[in-house]
Amino acid sequence: MINAGTLVLKRWEPEWADELTAAVRESLPELKPFLPWATDDYELSGSRAYLASADQSWEKGTDFQYAIFTAVGDLIGSIGLHTRMGPDVMEIGYWLRSPFAGQGHMTTAVQALTRVAVTLPGITRVAIKHDARNTGSARVAEKAGFTETSRRVTDSGDTEITRERPAA
Repeated sequence: MINAGTLVLKRWEPEWADELTAAVRESLPELKPFLPWATDDYELSGSRAYLASADQSWEKGTDFQYAIFTAVGDLIGSIGLHTRMGPDVMEIGYWLRSPFAGQGHMTTAVQALTRVAVTLPGITRVAIKHDARNTGSARVAEKAGFTETSRRVTDSGDTEITRERPAA
């Protein structure tokens, strides 16, 4: 568990599958343009599969997914650390439940997880990748102190921006 002031980040638990499903379904209009798993037919089975996969990845040491809760216990999103960019970098990925957007919650969560990531052995930088059209994610990264390091056009024709923050 990571305490982040008004938020708490907790490793995902299977018993949160129903609330995860509700959060995703409620947020589909904002999630669908950027996350391939966010589809109109998303349901409880998708949440259960995600939670099982998140648990396996945690045990393998490749991904570390957290549920984001308010201090009063509302599930408001998800955030994770990923090793997919290489041995010296941790990538942060995130999404927020729509009614909680624009209130600084995700910036707080990103700052907290960044503080954890930079203390890990061998980590020299932390990165966030986002679609150029995703202005909300861009604002979160900027407010959390990440600076743009690259842009690339994906196979689908979208522009992906990478922002980084050094560990030191």
